Amino acid sequence: MKTQIHFHTLQLLLFTLSLFLNQCLSDPDPLQDYCIADNKNTFFLNGLPCIDPKQATSSHFATSSLSKPGNTTNMFGFSVTPTNTINLPGLNTLGLVLVRVDIAGNGIVPPHSHPRASEVTTCIKGLLLVGFVDTSNRAFTQNLSPGESFVFPKGLVHFLYNRDSKQPAIAISGLNSQNPGAQIASIATFASKPSIPDEVLKKAFQINGQEVDIIRKKLGG
Repeated sequence: MKTQIHFHTLQLLLFTLSLFLNQCLSDPDPLQDYCIADNKNTFFLNGLPCIDPKQATSSHFATSSLSKPGNTTNMFGFSVTPTNTINLPGLNTLGLVLVRVDIAGNGIVPPHSHPRASEVTTCIKGLLLVGFVDTSNRAFTQNLSPGESFVFPKGLVHFLYNRDSKQPAIAISGLNSQNPGAQIASIATFASKPSIPDEVLKKAFQINGQEVDIIRKKLGG
């Protein structure tokens, strides 16, 4: 008799738990690095407000922003031109962006990550070496020619390198977040504001204080 009671109690518990789980929805993905609580207001947005649908036109869903080459005269030799709610307002709330990547000869999009998105990159022009590193430190690399694509899983460190020393390369990337975010590993580590303590960097990278200073200076830290 006691066994039967315990069985019915367990059934009731599992039934109640299943009802509770069915009513619970996961939180929406954030569109920013953090969201400080504004305890004075009761209204917030995870994105941008919408216009009256009756005011929508075809121009809201079209853009020519990716047709223009970017400026690659920087220390790494690359430029990123994204679609956003300014140049393509119709993408608001759709959970995606397109990005044009211009890379000068021997230029590189240095190791970086997107905390809120996976990315698929297609080589449009030039010869690219691309790759990412997973959480077991296994590297996956691939040479891309025009028309070939490669995918970078969400949040993992990855790079794009132009293998041609003279000719520029162009790629188009799609990311599955309206605001994927981007952190270049070297910049985040050595050029943060305020700076990460030298002792941390020396220990983490097994370098000395002079080397920390040199790297910081080169990266604008």
